[in-house]
Amino acid sequence: MGATRTQIYLTEEQREQLDRRRRREGKTLAALVREAVDAYLELGRDQDFRDAVEATFGSIPDLEVPPRAEWDRGSWLSC
Repeated sequence: MGATRTQIYLTEEQREQLDRRRRREGKTLAALVREAVDAYLELGRDQDFRDAVEATFGSIPDLEVPPRAEWDRGSWLSC
């Protein structure tokens, strides 16, 4: 994985908490920051999905969906 050097400013409290966590987990500060950024970006993907569902909800009002019991049995796979 290629990386780009990026500088950020943290409050003293943020840095102290990150230092405690990186020592506890045996990780570098950079690794913790990358994990946090990945988690933040994942939230955005979830929101994109929710936005898409919201925008299309009810767009096929006559769609017939099999009961949940059929989903669990997998009988809908033979359709």
